[in-house]
Amino acid sequence: MAQTPPGSAFYNQRMRPTTPAPAPSTVPATAGLTPISALSPLDGRYAGRLAPLRPFMSEQGYMHRRVQVEIAWFIALSDAGFDQFKPLSSGARTYLMGLAKHFNEADAAAIKEIEKVTNHDVKAVEYWIKSKFEARPELEKAAEFVHFACTSEDINNTSHALQLKGGRDAVLLPALDALIAKLREMAHAFAAVPMLSRTHGQTASPTTVGKEIANVVVRLLAAREKIASVKLLGKMNGAVGNYNAHLAAWPDFDWEAFSRKVIETPEPLGLGLTFQPYSIQIEPHDYMAELFDAIARTNTILIDLARDIWGYVSLGYFKQRLKAGEIGSSTMPHKVNPIDFENAEGNLGLANAVLKHLSEKLPISRWQRDLTDSTVLRNMGVGLGYAVLAYHSLGVGLNKLELNEEALAADLDASWEVLTEPIQTVMRRFGVAGAYEKLKEVSRGKTVTAEALHALIRGLEIPQTEKDRLLAMTPASYVGKATELARRV
Repeated sequence: MAQTPPGSAFYNQRMRPTTPAPAPSTVPATAGLTPISALSPLDGRYAGRLAPLRPFMSEQGYMHRRVQVEIAWFIALSDAGFDQFKPLSSGARTYLMGLAKHFNEADAAAIKEIEKVTNHDVKAVEYWIKSKFEARPELEKAAEFVHFACTSEDINNTSHALQLKGGRDAVLLPALDALIAKLREMAHAFAAVPMLSRTHGQTASPTTVGKEIANVVVRLLAAREKIASVKLLGKMNGAVGNYNAHLAAWPDFDWEAFSRKVIETPEPLGLGLTFQPYSIQIEPHDYMAELFDAIARTNTILIDLARDIWGYVSLGYFKQRLKAGEIGSSTMPHKVNPIDFENAEGNLGLANAVLKHLSEKLPISRWQRDLTDSTVLRNMGVGLGYAVLAYHSLGVGLNKLELNEEALAADLDASWEVLTEPIQTVMRRFGVAGAYEKLKEVSRGKTVTAEALHALIRGLEIPQTEKDRLLAMTPASYVGKATELARRV
């Protein structure tokens, strides 16, 4: 007898278990589930900020992609030229594509109800699709070609790739692009504003605010390209990657070429992924490791940025725009804390902890398959979620900043020792012996004044034009190509 999907009339009459259902627990698993009671802050405190990611990376999003994959495979089989499965009518195709296109929460809940019986999530999707064939003779006749020759991982790995495709391209990259755009705007706006550098925490050769931000922009552009360029792979080659069942059914059919076509044909007719020709039961997940590592490296750059901005706020280089009613401290009324940068740093750390575990664990599977990847893969959205949350916090923080040029100027004017570098370099150009040592003697560990440096310059045995140039130099003017570099980014 042909297998009948849960949800169909026949299933309801003949195949539903007759044993009593277990008594429900005192408190249902989802009773009173609200943002306040959610276990994860991603679905609790920060739920609103991550709404764009949820359609891709949630359990419902996972089910949606599974339905999409099953239907793409089913329609492609109808066009493969098999006598037993003639090409579907345009009406049937439109109906099937609509099941994927309009998949909603009620559909996901119906699949979960079927799963309570099957205790198998992929089989539940198959049965749900078959249940949608009722009263449609053309589809009912072809029902056994749903999930034909597929192992669960043929559906799962391609669904995961589609989830990542949506999460990366529609949510994560746009959020990162918004950050890069804001930083580029700041780099240009502050390109000519001089700033004292600090190496090892000590005063060092001046730069400009814009140039320091431009440094981050260039790093992020390269990191962003790495994320975007990772090819998302999919395989549909059966239980251990050899098309065993496929060839048992049709020995002379080119199943590898067929599988490649389904995977690489753009959506909605195909999946729009890159074909993975060699696998065990699972796709090896090496591309996932590459993607998660690329995101983690990007996050590390942003941790560096968050800490630097935090420090500049502490130095007074940046003020933070006030928001009516906001409180910085429960006991110190004067405080305006850089909380957005602190939240970003913390959430970037959480993102990287999850992403690094994913990249280290997922490429490892015992023999032809173990199940350790399954539960781990369900946390892809957690890693991406904390990253997107951090990008949001950084964006909010950057938009609050106001440059305090007075503080920057005062810091520079109190740091004339930074001009010992250009003075001794010019001395070297004209062969003054012991140039470095002479400047070290008058500056190291001492308070250096403009007057002391000018007296030194006037006594140098170098051309007068060079003396005049050095005498005209101030810490604020000694910025090299910083302005040009910032404007060029």
